[in-house]
Amino acid sequence: MQGHGYAPPPPRRPSTGVLVLLRVIFAALPILSIGFLAWVATLRAAIVTRKGSDWWIFGGSLAVLGVSFGFLATDNTDDFSTVNGNIGMSILLLNAAACTGYFLYADISHYRPHPTGHPLPPAPGPVYGYPQPPSPYAAAHPQPPVMPMPAPATSTPVPPPPQRPAPARIDQVRAELDELSDYLRRHPGHTDGNHEGGR
Repeated sequence: MQGHGYAPPPPRRPSTGVLVLLRVIFAALPILSIGFLAWVATLRAAIVTRKGSDWWIFGGSLAVLGVSFGFLATDNTDDFSTVNGNIGMSILLLNAAACTGYFLYADISHYRPHPTGHPLPPAPGPVYGYPQPPSPYAAAHPQPPVMPMPAPATSTPVPPPPQRPAPARIDQVRAELDELSDYLRRHPGHTDGNHEGGR
């Protein structure tokens, strides 16, 4: 029988020193090459994040590089002093700055730990019927308690909630009032004229 196989291992995060070194290299490369290698930084961001939008940005940086080469190719001077040369160099330098900034943003946000206010994705399900180990992030992000659903109404009668016993003082007053009521019933009246039918 075929199954899902093993769960993929979580992505490995390089050490902080390696990350800093890679960021310095890929951020400096577009600037030091005067924009000719700006596409390398966006390629690195696309490979690391594996997002479609990063691949589009990589393609856009190559297209901008082609446009700047088009302007530079029409300039016949050695120092790019014509309008086309100035436009080509400006596009090349702006592309270098944009690619450097975007690379740093994409790389830092990709390796940033999960913020505490956002929920984490659910843990993967069991593989081959064996439960997965608990997520190390589960203790750091407690879930709110789940309210139980009310039971559906049934035809069986529900007993009333138990009543707590009355305090002893109230029972004593009731007993005294009952004795007084019995006494008044046995002695039906007074002769002072205020009696109203034995009450």
